[in-house]
Amino acid sequence: MRGDDNGLQADEERSPLISTRFLVIATITILALAAASIAISLFGSAYGARLSLAGHSESTEIVDITIGRDRLAFPANAIRFEHQRRSGLAERIDLYLLWPEMTGYSAKERRRFDDLALSQSLVFLQISQSTMSRDMSGRVEPIYRSLLEPQTSEGPAGLQSHVFRAGTGYEGESLLTATAPDGTAYAIRCLLPSVAEKATSSDCQRDIHVGEDLTVLYRFSSRMLDDWQSIDAAVRAYVAGRSGPATATTTLKNQSKASTDRSS
Repeated sequence: MRGDDNGLQADEERSPLISTRFLVIATITILALAAASIAISLFGSAYGARLSLAGHSESTEIVDITIGRDRLAFPANAIRFEHQRRSGLAERIDLYLLWPEMTGYSAKERRRFDDLALSQSLVFLQISQSTMSRDMSGRVEPIYRSLLEPQTSEGPAGLQSHVFRAGTGYEGESLLTATAPDGTAYAIRCLLPSVAEKATSSDCQRDIHVGEDLTVLYRFSSRMLDDWQSIDAAVRAYVAGRSGPATATTTLKNQSKASTDRSS
């Protein structure tokens, strides 16, 4: 019996305090935790960078879009909404551009996009297929004139100010008109603030026709009205310079898509 006891005691002394199996499990666990930590760190960095962009994009990659009979090409950082930054058929596209540069988002100019106090820095564009035969200037006489008070007054930036009558659906708005240097009519609707400091980033809006069959509705702060001629020319040039006729096949596909969307 004593010999057996001595043998058992010797075996116990030779047995490792920590088994090989335990070491393997512990090592695997540590490696898994380390991998998880690295993954969380990388995800956190990527998510943080994405969060800091707040829906903006710094990419200048060109996005090709077809709207009706028009094909357009805009840099991704000029496209306002993330879900619209993909090539293909679309019913509309929304842009935001710095004024007067007419460029899209960049980290360097982030504050001008995000700070409401700098509302005079941006022009917003909404581009879609035309649904009306006349743009805003062309609607003044046949439509707006009967909705306006008879009296006019001197408005900002040399524009004539017309007030909409009550019950027209445009209460609180002013229609500002002028004759441009080239002799064409100009009209824009604004919610003019009582003081300039209360102006918003998009309290003036105007729509124009560009390209084959596009309506460009653009908005900007009433604090920018002094630049109304320059803004109108810049918007026209920006869209016209990045658009052209769509191919017949693409046009038919877009018409089919629009018909399907309306029926559903």
